[in-house]
Amino acid sequence: MAVTKTITANKQELLDIEKGFWSGDSAYYEANADVECLVAFPQMAKAMTNAELAGTASKPNRWRDLAIKVRGMVEPGSDIVMLTYEAHATRENGELYTALVSTGYVHRADGWKMMFHAQTPIDAAQD
Repeated sequence: MAVTKTITANKQELLDIEKGFWSGDSAYYEANADVECLVAFPQMAKAMTNAELAGTASKPNRWRDLAIKVRGMVEPGSDIVMLTYEAHATRENGELYTALVSTGYVHRADGWKMMFHAQTPIDAAQD
């Protein structure tokens, strides 16, 4: 009889990983993104390898003053979690940015890895 290990997502652990994607460098992305990740932004949607995704985090201090308001979290399987939140941050040029963000995580032998990420900017005038 096989024993199945049940993994329960810790919301704070996932939020900490998520915050790291906003401030982390390419090494952080390499360590915390899955082998392949599906990304969806208004100007781009595609599957990216871990290395391609890490290459997008080459600029330090891309974001500051990040505030996250969780809107929902579901765990459709014992090793998959979807997190949705509203993000408020300031770009490196001082421009304010607000978006509805969804990130999917899969649990691997070495921890939670981002396998899906989408951002939909929210018009600040609508806040």
